[in-house]
Amino acid sequence: MGALGCTVLVFALFLQCHSRSVQNPMFRFKRFQDNAWSDPNDCSRAKQPFVLSNPYNFSLDIRIPGVIPTESDSYYCMAVPVPTSKEAYIVDFVPHATMDTAHHMILYGCQTPYATQGYWDCGKELGTCRDQAKIMYAWARNAPPTKLPKDVGFKVGGDTRINYFVLQIHYGDVKNFRDHHRDCSGLTLRMTSKRQPFIAGMYLMMSVDTVIPPGKKVTNADIACTYPSSPMYPFAFRTHTHSLGKVVSGYRVRNGQWTQIGRQSPLLPQAFYPVTNTIDVRNGDILAARCVFTGEGRTTVTQIGGTSSDEMCNFYIMYYMDNTHAVPYMNCGDDGSSELFQNIPSEANIPIPVTPDHMMSMKHESAPHKDVVELQEPKREEEVLDQGAHLVEVSDWPEAGLQLGQVSGLALKSNGDLIIFHRGDHVWGINSFNFNGVYQQKDLGPIQQSTIMVVDPVKGKVLKASGRNMFYMPHGITTDKDDNYWVTDVALHQVFKLSSDGKDRQLLVLGEAFEPGSDKKHFCQPTDVAVDPVTGNVYVSDGYCNSRILKFSPEGKYISHWGAGSSDRKRRASFLIPHSLTFLPDKRELCVADRDHGRIQCFMADTGEFVKEIKKEQFGGEVFAIAYSPVQGGLIYAVNGVPPDGQVAPLQGFVINYSTKEILDSFSPDTQEFKLPHDIVVTADGSVFVGDAASDSVMKFVQSSKAEHRSVKKGGIEVQEIEETETFVQANLKPLPKFPAQHPVAAVEKMQEPSQKQHQQPLAAPEEKQTTKTAANQSAQGVPTAIITTLLLVPLVLVIAIGVCIRWRRGRMYSDDCQVKLEPSGSAGGILGKIRGKAAGSLNLGNFFASHKGYTRHGFDRLSTEGSDLEKDDEDGTDSENEEYSAPPAPMSSS
Repeated sequence: MGALGCTVLVFALFLQCHSRSVQNPMFRFKRFQDNAWSDPNDCSRAKQPFVLSNPYNFSLDIRIPGVIPTESDSYYCMAVPVPTSKEAYIVDFVPHATMDTAHHMILYGCQTPYATQGYWDCGKELGTCRDQAKIMYAWARNAPPTKLPKDVGFKVGGDTRINYFVLQIHYGDVKNFRDHHRDCSGLTLRMTSKRQPFIAGMYLMMSVDTVIPPGKKVTNADIACTYPSSPMYPFAFRTHTHSLGKVVSGYRVRNGQWTQIGRQSPLLPQAFYPVTNTIDVRNGDILAARCVFTGEGRTTVTQIGGTSSDEMCNFYIMYYMDNTHAVPYMNCGDDGSSELFQNIPSEANIPIPVTPDHMMSMKHESAPHKDVVELQEPKREEEVLDQGAHLVEVSDWPEAGLQLGQVSGLALKSNGDLIIFHRGDHVWGINSFNFNGVYQQKDLGPIQQSTIMVVDPVKGKVLKASGRNMFYMPHGITTDKDDNYWVTDVALHQVFKLSSDGKDRQLLVLGEAFEPGSDKKHFCQPTDVAVDPVTGNVYVSDGYCNSRILKFSPEGKYISHWGAGSSDRKRRASFLIPHSLTFLPDKRELCVADRDHGRIQCFMADTGEFVKEIKKEQFGGEVFAIAYSPVQGGLIYAVNGVPPDGQVAPLQGFVINYSTKEILDSFSPDTQEFKLPHDIVVTADGSVFVGDAASDSVMKFVQSSKAEHRSVKKGGIEVQEIEETETFVQANLKPLPKFPAQHPVAAVEKMQEPSQKQHQQPLAAPEEKQTTKTAANQSAQGVPTAIITTLLLVPLVLVIAIGVCIRWRRGRMYSDDCQVKLEPSGSAGGILGKIRGKAAGSLNLGNFFASHKGYTRHGFDRLSTEGSDLEKDDEDGTDSENEEYSAPPAPMSSS
């Protein structure tokens, strides 16, 4: 009976595999696509350079044909014709290269390459093209891949004068080829013949006559041109110099206001990076760029040229324009006037620290090159966040209880001390304000307790207390570079600048006491303050009645104000309680927690120009407070709240990547629950404090990797608390699921269930163990031997059948009769389809099959991780793991 069952199972699995591969050719191509050419060093397979999926979409594979560089800093090129004489559009680039082999890779488009057969050395006498070579794509070691926005494509073929693609690969250190392996690095172009709404283009800004004197510490190369064409929308940028370049910056100048497009060290991988700000460039705007060089270490004059001993100053802007009036390539080589560049932001003159691991050197000999500029390495412990860490509550903080009222605001002093702003015995209730925002409880008088408390962040001990008999309904607090307090009182409708010496000296007061208003001199329940550490300008979120951000000089003089922003002006929605502010000093931006819209909006601090919006389903429609840390390129910390119509999401904190808008971590306390998390701050060491206005408390969170693994007594048995931390870390490494319907506590319990089951057996009493063992033996004796054997064989047969199926299909996949491959529109079904689904993250067949002859790990590792591609944020419409630059519809105008 058991043998018959196993035979039937194996036969059914074989038929399922065979029917799937025969009936669904897209499934077979999907396996080919995942495995073919996955290794740039494997040149043994026959190429499939052109792949047609339907009458419109196709792919073009461009690979260097198995080269072995013989010297360091070699440049090899090869040309491939555009596969159609009609116009087509590149909509995606898929690189196939590793940093261990290729230093960087550039794709050009042109009409006449230097050669059309084989490959050539394009780093010496010959170049890339006989006519103008137009850069379309760049990949470099340690750099993120570039993805075009949706509905955007590079136009080629037809009348574009781009009839050939030229792939250039720079091989750095020839020692990487000491084993004489051949390299087949390259990329795949995803193309379509369908007309794209927006055309991608390249704007090149370059200096042509800069001279760098020997020994001179700083030489600036300034470039500026007035933009003459239809609106364009930058989405990526690239910088390029040789070894003397220290920093390259690009800007749009409009009405005297400088808005950064991008800023990067040319010593970093010279790939394309997302633009700093979402802007447009219109007719009459000025595009300006500056390269900062040093002549230190040189004994002769350095000029602009093509060799490594010369210099270059290039700033590339990758943009898109409306198809009807697109200009695909533009350039600017004019020197900028000294009058214009007198007003360039100071950041353009500040070098960006680069670690040796990320440095992009022009030479790769073992001996250091004398022309390489050595920059200070950043402190890794302070600037790099442990990406596997999860924020967990410090349950014994503070060591002694704090006597607090409703905690409304938190801030940090320059030395890291925590500042708590609370309401003492005053409570914001339904009778506190009337409909017009007028405070109704003045007869209670000001709060008699100390409302501002300075606390030791390590132990929670109160170091200083102030703010008695001053405030009626405290709300927001922040500090400036001199550690002065800036606070708001929603009852007084005022903003105060106070000395931090404990003497409660009022250094500046904005607004009129108890008089709400909406003009330049009045507020209506202002919520928070942010201070620019460089200029000292003050930003006020105003507030519960008014939906605006106001900007003042350090002396309190009104400068400007603005409302909510949007990349689509037709869908712009005003603020619905701008509740919290945080200043991004490294980006010169101000971010706002738009509370009841459940979103975070960021603006250029100097101009108020809208930059981006972060809105997630996990927020549940409310974002109460935000904070910022510059580590990892920028992290935003946020807490959500309960919407007026009831709770629709768990109350928790979030760690968000500023650039990608991805939620990296979510956290909540273990010993209690968030009730009304009202403010949040993050310290230099990554510790996070959350003030809760309903529980009258402040909670501290630290990264799980830094938390102590203490031994505790549970039920009289000593248990190590390491497993719980590891559970959090593993959960954080998995793809973030969409908003869960269950409470976070339930989710944690579910994750911990396996480890809890493992500990249940040892905790059983001796009598219970013996009874269980006896019952199991009795039960086993009553089961026929044949059934037991069958049950034991079924899992083994199942695994073997899957392996046979995969091996059989791999043989079919690369057989000679597979000439044309169809691109997939979906993933496979059946058993393998399930393996590729969400459960794939816990199953890795590579560990089983990798040791068997004829198999590699590549396909199986892909099977074990591909489930992550199926769980994406709603805002990310791609199934690629590469970074994507969102391209909103072209706005009508921008200020």
